[in-house]
Amino acid sequence: MKTLSDLFEAARTHPVPLPVATSVFWVHHGTRLAGGEVTYLNRYVLVRVGAAFGACAFEDGELDPAVCAQTSGLPLGELMAPERPLPLRLAALDAHLAAALPHHRDARAEAVTLPEGTPEQRAVARDAAIAGLLPDPEGRKVGLIGVVDPLVAAIRERGGECLPCDLNLRRTRWGDEVASSMDGVLAEADAVVATGMTLGNGSFDTILARCRERGIPLVVYAQSGAAVARALLGEGVSALSAEPFPFSQFSAVPTALYRYRADGAGAGS
Repeated sequence: MKTLSDLFEAARTHPVPLPVATSVFWVHHGTRLAGGEVTYLNRYVLVRVGAAFGACAFEDGELDPAVCAQTSGLPLGELMAPERPLPLRLAALDAHLAAALPHHRDARAEAVTLPEGTPEQRAVARDAAIAGLLPDPEGRKVGLIGVVDPLVAAIRERGGECLPCDLNLRRTRWGDEVASSMDGVLAEADAVVATGMTLGNGSFDTILARCRERGIPLVVYAQSGAAVARALLGEGVSALSAEPFPFSQFSAVPTALYRYRADGAGAGS
């Protein structure tokens, strides 16, 4: 079955020369939802190729702003070289795959419109759409790798027991302890929901392998690497909520995300 390494190799050995990155840029922003005590700090590196964008979140200190000047205008293959930082490589691969098949043109995609509204209203709608990809979570343990509070709530509202895991967050807004290691979560969960950031921090292959070994569903919610995760549908990824750039938090008007299921159920509805 395919792995992330396979996708990089296929792109870099593509018989047709890859185009140049029109631009490489990054975004750093903070968000604190109403009623919460946590300020989420998000950093993204983004690669544009023609009409397509690729994106990957990264941790503080992983990339320097100079990367934008150093890599804009280079061929995508050079941005995906093994010696480059993984978040940059992932954003370049994401752009390549999104350019080949935009989400809004993919016949498998189910477009979900997020409503006009506040950040809180839009986050609740987004995370309800993500939780809706879980197969019958009621009474099951759902591992959540990459924690946002509205998604914890959405899993619980569907009857699942949430097992939260995050590298930076220690407790949810309700005081639930958040595991810093995903090993126990992957061993205990009946299903896993993982953020696309795991694609860019080196943990995704482990998550994918463990879910394959145990035969449990893996749902990915991706601003990072949305098109990359799509390429792994049916290869261990059972469902995907893809949110290509510009992301929902940068708008207050209706925008779309794209839901996919490996079995195709619900696509196009």
